[in-house]
Amino acid sequence: MSDQAIILFAHGARDPEWAVPFDIIQKQLQAARPEVQVELAFQDFMTPTLEAAAARVAARGARRIVLVPLFMAQGGHLKQDLPLLAGKIREQHPQLELQVTPAIGDAPEILQAITDWVLRSAS
Repeated sequence: MSDQAIILFAHGARDPEWAVPFDIIQKQLQAARPEVQVELAFQDFMTPTLEAAAARVAARGARRIVLVPLFMAQGGHLKQDLPLLAGKIREQHPQLELQVTPAIGDAPEILQAITDWVLRSAS
């Protein structure tokens, strides 16, 4: 196993079924990169929290974390909460290199894929 981890960070919900698509993404990534730890973490309502997921991968030897926010749009969680959480992780685990990617909704290829899917569905 490499010393890299990917943490997928999603909002969370009270209904456990809400997380199914995120679980699928996590499993597909883990299958594609078996040498990398791939974790799913949540802002609200579900576990693990982002801090707990970071502690877990660090305890298993991660030295570099790529944190991927699975949010479609910039809002309070990404503008205020995520920088604070990333700061806490950096304080608690100074040995970790933490890279935070843009939110998936900021990726032009994701927006294009959604547009293409809607166009196919509406034909």
